[in-house]
Amino acid sequence: MMKQQADEYSCILEMKDIHKSFGGIKALNGVNLTLHCGEVLGLVGDNAAGKSTLMKILTGFYHADSGTIILDGQEVNIDSPKVSKKLGIEMVYQNLELCQNMNVAENLFLGREILRDPVFRFLKGRQMEMKSVEILKKLKIDINEPRKRVDRLSGGQQQAVAISKAVSFDPKMLILDEPTANLALKEIGKVLDIVEQLKEHGIPAIFISHRLDDVFNVCDRIFVLRRGRGVAFKKTSETDRDGIVRYMFLDGGNGEPQTA
Repeated sequence: MMKQQADEYSCILEMKDIHKSFGGIKALNGVNLTLHCGEVLGLVGDNAAGKSTLMKILTGFYHADSGTIILDGQEVNIDSPKVSKKLGIEMVYQNLELCQNMNVAENLFLGREILRDPVFRFLKGRQMEMKSVEILKKLKIDINEPRKRVDRLSGGQQQAVAISKAVSFDPKMLILDEPTANLALKEIGKVLDIVEQLKEHGIPAIFISHRLDDVFNVCDRIFVLRRGRGVAFKKTSETDRDGIVRYMFLDGGNGEPQTA
């Protein structure tokens, strides 16, 4: 995949005027989000800010009450996770969704195994292992034992496997849900290196995190949600941690929602 330049005119994703209520509770109130080609966008906000709801709409688990989603220049109706995946949206969840009792190669090819005999489901294990190494090397991930069980990997290595699995589907974009949560400092650095590799391969990503240091390390722009409203879109180079915290908790001084 050719590396794409992220600029204000090259949007891969636009979510326009998204509203969502649960009973009488307004979870999202006119949210506008854009993701540029080849960039990593930080999505931040306090608990109950609306981050999960917005991403569940994008991945088809929820349907917005109103609003528009445009992916790669085309308006889309994402009414199920299956549709979201078919459109090229891959999400790596915080719980990773890996089978701990299976090895790396088996996890990477789970549900799409390379079969020697489709009737008796005999696997081409060696071929799967070789392709697994190729996938991992694409993101410069240092796991050279595709037969190693996932439960014997470190937390950072497991996160690497989960991201690699998502990338192996050749997605249009990724959503990374708290990818550095609960990791040791050394492990965090390795995961952030993988996120940098996504940019090298031109794969745009939404990076959801409470760890603002990590957001500033890898994200090109930052989108702040507060109480279901988008209150700031900032280039990382033009703001700082204190400024983002003010938007998260103090409305940035004015309380007016902002768009990209």
